[in-house]
Amino acid sequence: MSLFNKKKDPGYFTVEQQAEIVQAIKTAETATSGEIRLYVEGRCKYVDALDRAKEVFDELHMYETASRNGVLIYLAMKDRQLAVFGDEGIHQKVGLDFWKQKLQQVKDHFREQAYGSGLKLIILSIGDALKSAFPYDKINDINELPDDIVYGK
Repeated sequence: MSLFNKKKDPGYFTVEQQAEIVQAIKTAETATSGEIRLYVEGRCKYVDALDRAKEVFDELHMYETASRNGVLIYLAMKDRQLAVFGDEGIHQKVGLDFWKQKLQQVKDHFREQAYGSGLKLIILSIGDALKSAFPYDKINDINELPDDIVYGK
């Protein structure tokens, strides 16, 4: 078990928002073999949040999915940084423009401080893309990664 999973929400989300976000992850993953994780911390230790997202992706061993179809949504609340990192399997299917479009949609919600609804939107949208590229296989599919929100420092 990762040390990340032991950390609690430092107050970024209400209990209801946390439940809605986790439910969005579960819902998004019901029609796909893909995996989605959300990592939230206060500060990003890099200038580029995508570099930090890649580091967290590796630390969480998200590259170990069978189809290389894990997606990490990275959020540094105090620094107001957001990034999405998709493993090579899903990135080859959707391309860079897809990720940019999703980030812009979320940023529009974040400007209104609607963090929960913005995160649900991007999670479900990524789930749709994963569904198209990696449909659910009821015989062989397993939930390869936990659906909980992961909190960093």
